[in-house]
Amino acid sequence: MTRSEIEQLLAQYRAGLEAEMLLLRQLSALARRQKASTESRNFEQLAAESDERDRVTRSLVALEDGLADVRHRLAAVKAQAATLPAYTVIVEMRRQAAELVSSVLSVSQESLKSLADAEMARRAAMARR
Repeated sequence: MTRSEIEQLLAQYRAGLEAEMLLLRQLSALARRQKASTESRNFEQLAAESDERDRVTRSLVALEDGLADVRHRLAAVKAQAATLPAYTVIVEMRRQAAELVSSVLSVSQESLKSLADAEMARRAAMARR
């Protein structure tokens, strides 16, 4: 593959990563809102946010699937691609994306714990009746 072809692939992959980062930021904001809704026991709002989160997650998965071929082609020429400046940018973007995913998962875990605590409190209250 020529340098120009690799640069085009890198540009295509970068554009995909930028779109993924936007979706991940949306997921992050949704996760924080879901956590707040869970903590305030606003389950109607939580349901709406869950629907939105499902939509954003589906978009993210579809985008990721669409990038699979580009990622595979870049992996085949990794040594050549790694010598180009755009490669360093992409590596950093992947690191940032991984941090966002980790953050979303962490907030989601906190929300799940809050939901479990609420369920335990509900059961305890029911047992006292």
